[in-house]
Amino acid sequence: MGELLGYARTSTKEQHLDLQLDALRAAGVKERYLYTDQASGARKDRPGFLQCLAHLREGDSLVVWRLDRLARSLRHCIEVLDELTARQVHLVVLQGPFAHTSPLTSEGKLLYAIFAALAEFERDLIRDRVIAGIAAARVRGRKGGRRPKLSLEQQRLVVEMAQGGIGVTRMAKTLGCARQTIYTTLAQMSVEVASDAS
Repeated sequence: MGELLGYARTSTKEQHLDLQLDALRAAGVKERYLYTDQASGARKDRPGFLQCLAHLREGDSLVVWRLDRLARSLRHCIEVLDELTARQVHLVVLQGPFAHTSPLTSEGKLLYAIFAALAEFERDLIRDRVIAGIAAARVRGRKGGRRPKLSLEQQRLVVEMAQGGIGVTRMAKTLGCARQTIYTTLAQMSVEVASDAS
């Protein structure tokens, strides 16, 4: 049987880790295998968490007080569970609705499948909101993407200069922008570019 590695986290330094650490020790986690962070669960670059993951070996168990100590979002939680399962590491949750449910048991697999479905549902909802927002903006005459780098007046000036035979390099210097901005503006206005002469 592998080792028990414990992970504890609070969101801020004002909060205390004592309750979680006591629970992890009571579950059999040795002092040298305790890893902690005082950072938001949304962050993936938590040093204590990354160290814990690095030290986990096949057959080991990752012990947490509650499932929300691992991650703040369903998506991140699924990613962590995927990694643990692929590495054949057990997850032990001490408190909460998922206490003592391993992803390797049939009950755990069912919960994992529900988690994955909810995470996918969450992604679909976000995508649908973005698409609806873009459609609503188009109805109001707004287009997606970056705003033009040149004002309407500057764009008109570019067209006039191009029609007057002024080269792209000179136009870019005059307006203080990149040559590519001039090319893009002319393409959007369907104006042919004169041979470049400064």
